[in-house]
Amino acid sequence: MFSGIISHTGKVKSILKKNNNCILKIFTAMNFKKNEIGSSISCSGACLTLENFNNKIAQFYLTKETLNKTIFRNIKVGDTINLEKSLKFGKRISGHFVQGHIDITSKVLKIKKIGKSWIIIFQIPKKYKKYLVYKGSVAINGVSLTLSKIFKNSFEISIIPHTLKLTNLVTLKEKNTVNVEFDILSKYIKNFKKK
Repeated sequence: MFSGIISHTGKVKSILKKNNNCILKIFTAMNFKKNEIGSSISCSGACLTLENFNNKIAQFYLTKETLNKTIFRNIKVGDTINLEKSLKFGKRISGHFVQGHIDITSKVLKIKKIGKSWIIIFQIPKKYKKYLVYKGSVAINGVSLTLSKIFKNSFEISIIPHTLKLTNLVTLKEKNTVNVEFDILSKYIKNFKKK
C-alpha cells in the first residue's frame, strides 16, 4: 500500500527481457537497507518487489502480466521512473491509498500550461468512467492526483509545480502513455452496488 506522494525518481539503467519475463534495473538516489530486499516498491504506480540493491542500482522482476498491463511494455533505457516505498504505520499519510495495481494505461490527449502548473487531459474508455469522481483521487504513474473535470471519454487533472519537479509527469508529452489506478474506494463501492 502506498500514498502516491513521490519523493524520488530513478532512471532505467537496463532491461533484460527473456522468455516473457523481464529484469529491470533502475539507477536511483533512493536508499534501501538490506532488510528492505523483498519489499514492495511503487515503480511509476506498479507494485514491484525489490530483488536487489547495489551501488545505487535497484533491481526488479517483471512478470508477463506486468509487461502486458502497464507502461513497462514499452520501457526504454534512460526513462524516468517514479519511486515510492510502501507505507509505514504511524507515519503521516498524504495523498490517498494506492495499491500499486494498475487498472489501465491511458494516452495523454492534451497538455495545457497555465503559469507553472499543467492541466493534462487523459483518454479513458467509457466503461471506466464509473470509477471517476469529481474532486476524487486517481493515481497517474503512481502519483496521487485530484480529478478536476470528467468528460465522456477522458478526464482532466491539474498538476502543481512542486509535483512536476519531483515526478516523471514533467516529461509527459501528448500521445504518451501512463499507468492509471482508480481510487480503491470507488472500485469497492461499484463492486458492492453490482450485488
